[in-house]
Order: sequence, then C-alpha cells, then structure tokens
Amino acid sequence: MSTAQQVPDILSPEFAADPYPAYRVFRDSAPLLWHEATQSYLVSRYEDVERVFKDKQGQFTTDNYDWQIEPVHGRTILQLSGREHAVRRALVAPAFRGTDLQEKFLPVIERNSRELIDGFRHTGSADLVADYATRFPVNVIADMLGLDKGDHARFHRWYTAVIAFLGNLSGDPEVAAAGERTRVEFAEYMLPIIRERRDRPGSDLLSTLCAAEVDGVRMSDEDVKAFCSLLLAAGGETTDKAIAGIFANLLRHPDQLAAVREDRGLIPRAFAETLRYTPPVHMIMRQSAQEVELSGGTIPAGATVTCLIGAANRDDRRYADPDRFDIFREDLTTTTAFSAAADHLAFALGRHFCVGALLAKAEVEIGVGQLLDAMPDVRVAEGFEPAEQGVFTRGPDRLPVRFTPVSG
Repeated sequence: MSTAQQVPDILSPEFAADPYPAYRVFRDSAPLLWHEATQSYLVSRYEDVERVFKDKQGQFTTDNYDWQIEPVHGRTILQLSGREHAVRRALVAPAFRGTDLQEKFLPVIERNSRELIDGFRHTGSADLVADYATRFPVNVIADMLGLDKGDHARFHRWYTAVIAFLGNLSGDPEVAAAGERTRVEFAEYMLPIIRERRDRPGSDLLSTLCAAEVDGVRMSDEDVKAFCSLLLAAGGETTDKAIAGIFANLLRHPDQLAAVREDRGLIPRAFAETLRYTPPVHMIMRQSAQEVELSGGTIPAGATVTCLIGAANRDDRRYADPDRFDIFREDLTTTTAFSAAADHLAFALGRHFCVGALLAKAEVEIGVGQLLDAMPDVRVAEGFEPAEQGVFTRGPDRLPVRFTPVSG
C-alpha cells in the first residue's frame, strides 16, 4: 500500500483547484492510500468503490456517520442498518417515487422553477448559480414539506453550514461549531411545526412522514426532524451543484447543448453524464467491519474508508476516454442511472443508494427544460470561464450567462 510521499494531498490548494490529475495518480499508483490528516484510507478505483458501496458481504458499515453526520442532523436513516434501516426506508421512500412524486410534487417542482425564472427571464442575463441553482431545490423541498419559503435564507444558511461540517476534512473548529449550532437552531424551528402537523395534518410531505407507519412502527418527532434536516442538506446542495454542473458542461460543449435544446429527451443523458464527469459529491465515507482486501492492499477492521467518487467515475478501467464529457457515451446506461442499478457512483449504490434520486431527476428534467425555453440562445458571459469549487462537494460557485429574452 502506498504512503503519502509520492502523491498529491487531498487537503492541498492544488487539489482543490483541480482534483482530476491527482485522481489519476491515485488510481494508477496508489489505489489504496492511508491519509494521515483525515485518518482514513482513500479508495479511488471504480471496482473498489463499487464494492464498498454494494457491500454484499457485510464488510462495510455507515458507523462513520455517528461522528460525521449525527452532530449536525441528529440520528438519520444513513446510520441505520438491517431491519431498522429497511423499516425507516419503507417509511420515507414512497414519497420519492411513483404516484406521490408524479401527482403531488411535479406541480410543486414546475411552479418553483417558473417563479425563479420569472425573476430574470426579461433581463437577458442571470447567474445560474445565485439566481437559480442554489434556490430551486431548497424551495422545492420547503414547499414539499409545507414550510414557509420566506424562510429560504435560513434554510440556505443551515444547509451551507451542514455541508461545510461534512466537508471539514481539516478539522476547523469554527466550521464544526457552526455545524453543531445548526442542529440546535433547526430543531427549535422544526419540532413545533412537526407537533402541529401531528395534531392538524395536511397533504404535505411533513404530514405524510408524521403519519407514516410500517409494521406498527412510526417515526418519532426527532426522527422526522433528522430526516427533514438531511433532506434539506442532501437534496439542496447536491441538486444545486448538479444543475449548475449540467449547464457548465453543456456550455463548454456547444454541440451537445444544441442537441439537448433540440431534443429534451436527452436531458436525463446530460444529467447522468454530469453525475459521472463532475459529480456534486466527490467523497463518501464508510467504516470497515472486518479486514478487507482491495486493489493495492488491506484495510484493517474498524478503519474509516474515504471513497473517492470523483476519481472512480473517471476510471479508464471502466469508462472509455473518461476525461471527456460525452452525453452520447455508450458505457453509461441512462435508463438505470437514477436507480440502485446505476453504473456511475454519484448516488452511492446498494442499500444506502440515494432515496431522492428520482426527485433529483424530476427537478433536473423540469428545471433544465424550463431554463432552455426561457434562454434558447444561452451563452456564458463574455470573459467568464466556469470553474468548480470545493473538495468534499464540488461545483461552479458562479455561472453568469447572457441570452436574448423571450416572452413566456
């Protein structure tokens, strides 16, 4: 197994500026690497990350979330296993697929997207990150839960603090304290609303979660609060970066942008390829339950394993020409890209596959479609070069565009 001498450090400024060359070094010469600062093993090859996520032999757990997520969210579905996990997932999953998603939430998604676009469609210019991507998924989730969208600024501050806590790989105490403060503030905000919905349920998702029952099990107020906290952070940060990422990638590849503009049925392909090429989440941790052999060596029992999704999704052992953005590539299956049978790793795989994947797909299809309608000749503002920011989660932090306004 390699030591850190010959390879780039994931906490270095060079890595933050552009991690992809470092990922190649990891895959080729250090597929299993002990990283002293984060006290974890870095795993970078597709076959290894896939194996950790699918975990068919029960070799990996999510016990790492006890310290990584619980301090900011409370105890969430991500930490559960076995029957407890299956029951909790059965309680929350129906809202994110099938009829509930189609009938209840598609109109919510369409309305929230249109409201944001109406704020800039007449002007001929926008920052797709600030004016749209950072607001849209959070507004959708707040609306789904029946919360006041007037509280958007608070939601955004909370989820930004939570994501910073999760990505606090260098252990900055101020970032840790801000994340833990968020848990208290969110509980003070949510628990009275949860109690009110139990007494006077409506047709919103929060009321559904309060009333859901499987095998006589219901979620406590704390369970519901923790799930809403997770939903806001996971559903906000990731979809926001995915939408910004799709546009950044398409704007850099005008022929592919033109193809998507002509045929909106290609939006899921553009989303799937964006999840592979520039995933919103670059790292997901697991804990080893026993000694495990992976490419490049052995992981001892009880170790933290950092799965480098951003590296695995560009593994040339799995994808042809992996550093090329290509919505037409034949080694990525769009039909399964939003299910646990996905052949990219951006939503994880196995029993902890992202419960909100179909919600994200619906948001992206509707949002990208409406944006293309409002901005048929969209182009990057002159002199601006889209750039990604972030290490744990990553995406463009600004994306100024220009377009000829159309009436709509």
